[in-house]
Amino acid sequence: MEQLFLTSSVSEVAQDIAKRITTRNKKLVFIDTAAEVEKGDKEWLRNDRKSLVEIGFLVTDYTITNKAKDEFVKDLNFFDAIYLSGGNTFYLLQQAQLSGFTEVIRELVIDKGKIYIGSSAGTIIAGPDIYPTYRLDNAELAPKLNGYKGFSLVNFCIFPHWGSEHFRGLYLNKRLEHAYYDKQVPLVALTDSQYVWMKDKLMEIIDVRVEAK
Repeated sequence: MEQLFLTSSVSEVAQDIAKRITTRNKKLVFIDTAAEVEKGDKEWLRNDRKSLVEIGFLVTDYTITNKAKDEFVKDLNFFDAIYLSGGNTFYLLQQAQLSGFTEVIRELVIDKGKIYIGSSAGTIIAGPDIYPTYRLDNAELAPKLNGYKGFSLVNFCIFPHWGSEHFRGLYLNKRLEHAYYDKQVPLVALTDSQYVWMKDKLMEIIDVRVEAK
């Protein structure tokens, strides 16, 4: 059974995710590769990790950088859930391409039923194409990137942090121009309090503010 939780910010919705699946004592691998090229304090990354621990996951840190496909097969089969953090989507995709991770993550989620949880970049890359979000990240941080094809775990592209003041400037002033071209995949805009729950190909958008009422 495939289950994906695609979030803008997992720390904002983790408690609600825990209502949908059993998280207590489940083993989760925390892949923070997308954050490796991000500067600053990265409090958001620590908050995301903390939220997953608080809902009961047994969290192990991991990166796909400088690893090979056979290592992923050996290392990741152990886990019940796979989390990909926010950060730079282009860098994350580049590292997935260089290491062969794309094929492995599809096998783990689609064939073996591992739970997939994404946050921001980790959510965008789950779709078939990251190009619509071109202006949200700095592509120069991924000089070896070979195309924009994502993991194709879902058939749509998510715009995370919709309505966020921090991302306002990135979405306005014609920054969405890369989202409009022939054969564009469906687009989904998510606020920080929303997430997409995919279960056996069925999609539901959950808003934790509505759920709390």
